[in-house]
Amino acid sequence: MTIRAQVAGVGHYLPERVVPNAEFEKTLDTTDEWIRTRSGIERRHFAAEGETTSDLATRAAQAALADAGLEPSDLDALIVATSTPDLTFPSAATMVQARLGMETGFAFDVQAVCAGFVFALANANALIVSGAAKRIMVIGAETFSRIMDWTDRGTCVLFGDGAGALILEAGEGDGSKDDRGVLSVDLHSDGRYRELLYVDGGVSTNSIGYLRMEGKEVFRHAVAKLAATAETAMEKAGVEPSEIDWIVPHQANIRIIAGTAKKLGLPMSRVVVTVQDHGNTSAASIPLALSVGKAQGDIKPGDLVVTEAIGGGLAWGSVLLRW
Repeated sequence: MTIRAQVAGVGHYLPERVVPNAEFEKTLDTTDEWIRTRSGIERRHFAAEGETTSDLATRAAQAALADAGLEPSDLDALIVATSTPDLTFPSAATMVQARLGMETGFAFDVQAVCAGFVFALANANALIVSGAAKRIMVIGAETFSRIMDWTDRGTCVLFGDGAGALILEAGEGDGSKDDRGVLSVDLHSDGRYRELLYVDGGVSTNSIGYLRMEGKEVFRHAVAKLAATAETAMEKAGVEPSEIDWIVPHQANIRIIAGTAKKLGLPMSRVVVTVQDHGNTSAASIPLALSVGKAQGDIKPGDLVVTEAIGGGLAWGSVLLRW
């Protein structure tokens, strides 16, 4: 018998305010066509005044619990992947824990920017496989609208706010690629590339910062590294690309998504794409896409799904799982 971390439920939440591309035409030298052509983004959601990352995360968590038919007391742990927590401390995860009424177990944050959810999912999988926990909520939640430079048309039009949540629980398998649950994980980082994507301020520098990005360089690294990490995850599990039912990538840019799928030899018809509606929601993008994919009836029990993401650090990785 092999312990597998299996998906029990998913959910997501998006702020009410929808911001179409045309809204940026009022303040920036840009157009709806320019944004669509370069990113595939048509609209995104922005959190309301006073609406925090933990607020979004809590709503997504409640949706995932409802989907799984579980109560907060059924959880052993809660992990939030975010680069935009409410406060320096405590963690957003403990805030969500309190709001859910989860009085037992443990909660903590993971910070790997856009790759955060993949890193959090890998941590949850390891905790379950080791026997340290039996059921874990993993949330990706961001309010990137709080760290935008609204004069930089190359970045501020790309990002949005939102949250997605997924519940993993211990189940039994026979150790083969046919098992339900997480089959393999592949994680990487390389701090030499910090200047490509970062926020130019923070607590220990006693400054308020904004997101800075070298878009062309990030694009160049993204396609190659995302395809490579997905291939490695498949190799670890003994899976061929042709067996993959769905790629659920980090939703940053439609050209990166298409380029990665092409490198893997898979058609776009097998890629869950939500970037047009949400923009880049950083750590929230993969769980958001998983939740939307299930809600649309695309992702079904037994489907083989590969998720992959890259973010500031640079940090990147992938998780292969059977739904």
